[in-house]
Amino acid sequence: MDELPADQKIIVTNDIVRILCNSVESVLSSKTGNAISISPMVKEIEKTCLKPDIGCFVLFGGDFSGLIIINFTKEAAMEIYRNYMIGMSMPEDELARNHTSDEVANSLGELLNQCVGRFRLDLERITGIFVSHNQPKMLVVNESVQIAIETGIEKLALRQVSFKTVSGNRFYLEVALGKIKFYSLFDFQKTEVANIEEMLDQERNRPSEPM
Repeated sequence: MDELPADQKIIVTNDIVRILCNSVESVLSSKTGNAISISPMVKEIEKTCLKPDIGCFVLFGGDFSGLIIINFTKEAAMEIYRNYMIGMSMPEDELARNHTSDEVANSLGELLNQCVGRFRLDLERITGIFVSHNQPKMLVVNESVQIAIETGIEKLALRQVSFKTVSGNRFYLEVALGKIKFYSLFDFQKTEVANIEEMLDQERNRPSEPM
């Protein structure tokens, strides 16, 4: 019988959430030019919701299926939007003034797309697990809206993690996943990514795959 790998790897739900959080933190910190911090605690929740003031969500599938939601307060949304656009050399007098503007939603949608693209790359590089995703959707909401996904999974694992901007404005990542437990059958080496920014640009320009 073949021997087990010398360093057998086991990946569970919270490992996936950790990789996702680090990907979101990395992209938003880089694109806004300011540190984004992650709460060290994860919360188990009973349902996933789009919440005021701006909710973003994206579905993904592949080796496992799930849903990612990021809920921004208007203060967090405007801070991230302004820092992102100023970092791209947009004059301040041309920036949107209200969180309900299409420009804000479009910018946050672009950032979420890059976050999920980075997550895909990091996940495959670290674990060898593959997922694809559809185009992120953005909604300006005045009250909580429950979002459900049909995955054929009887029991979903629901998690919420808090993030904070450099100015102290909070936003929240919610994830709905099936119970995940991957075992490595063979010795695994992390894939080295030569230029992560180039790969993110390719992700940004890649047509969304049908789910």
